[in-house]
Amino acid sequence: MGNLEFAYPAFLYGLILLPLMVAWYLWRGKRSTASLKISGFENIDPRIRSSRIWLRHLLFVIRLLVVGLIIFVLARPQSANRWEQVTTEGIDIVMCMDVSGSMRAMDFRPNRLEAAKSVGIEFVNARQDDRFALVVFAGESFTQCPLTTDRAVVINFLKGIEFGVIEDGTAIGMGLATAVNRIKDSKSRSKVIILLTDGVNNRGDVGPVTAAEIAASFGIRVYTIGVGSHGNAPVPLQDAFGRTVTRNMPVEIDEDVLKRIAETTGGTYFRATDNNKLREIYQQIDQMEKTRLDVKQFSRKKEEYFPFLLSAMLLLLFEILLRYTLFRTIP
Repeated sequence: MGNLEFAYPAFLYGLILLPLMVAWYLWRGKRSTASLKISGFENIDPRIRSSRIWLRHLLFVIRLLVVGLIIFVLARPQSANRWEQVTTEGIDIVMCMDVSGSMRAMDFRPNRLEAAKSVGIEFVNARQDDRFALVVFAGESFTQCPLTTDRAVVINFLKGIEFGVIEDGTAIGMGLATAVNRIKDSKSRSKVIILLTDGVNNRGDVGPVTAAEIAASFGIRVYTIGVGSHGNAPVPLQDAFGRTVTRNMPVEIDEDVLKRIAETTGGTYFRATDNNKLREIYQQIDQMEKTRLDVKQFSRKKEEYFPFLLSAMLLLLFEILLRYTLFRTIP
């Protein structure tokens, strides 16, 4: 059972009833002592008394135990939390995702954005001890989800990413700067940004390399992922009549800039050409980013009232049996 603590310790004040019960029992015993003396018994040794008469006090002792145990049950005893030093792994990660129109390309199934969302959800689910944030960018950028340990919230925001929520374009530098601003004040031992894009920076007031230098100054490591097959990729477009048609468009990823961002911050650049390759990249990042943290962890509380309740019930039953059997004739 170990050390005990009580969920409702105020009930323990009820233990003051026990000395009051003892005082009342002694006072009642004195009052019930016979004051009439009968001649003819002067020579009887006063120590000669029936053992059954002495045992009558056993009923009162049992009653005291029952009351004490019931008070313990009301106080709700629980196993005390045992703090122990354990080692876990956890970091702060910002997922910075391109949502520009070129992410509609269907060289990934069903398209680049949906593939990135699906693999990103798998990545979040696989990391139990991390905090995640989500930043999206196209022609500009904004924080979709702040840092949180609630993976369900992050996953819901990932699922909710859609095209057209912000002006089109590819502001890689702005997206990275927003991600840096979201994580720079983190107290985590390891701060990471995963920047995923399929294009070339063509918008925004902050250049990608400048944003990378800012990230490096805050000790933030950036992993960059270029998304897109080699050569051309089918992209759904609208023609002059508003109909959706598929055209093969050249894949243009500024790999030099993405490599520069990764090198500046101590990260790594990856190129994803299909769904499986993208999944492998996230798995590599998962293995690379394992930070061991020593934390204190405690076990769950365990209710311990049942032994006390059972003991009280058995003692009460025992008292009733004694009172109406062995001590039935004792006044």
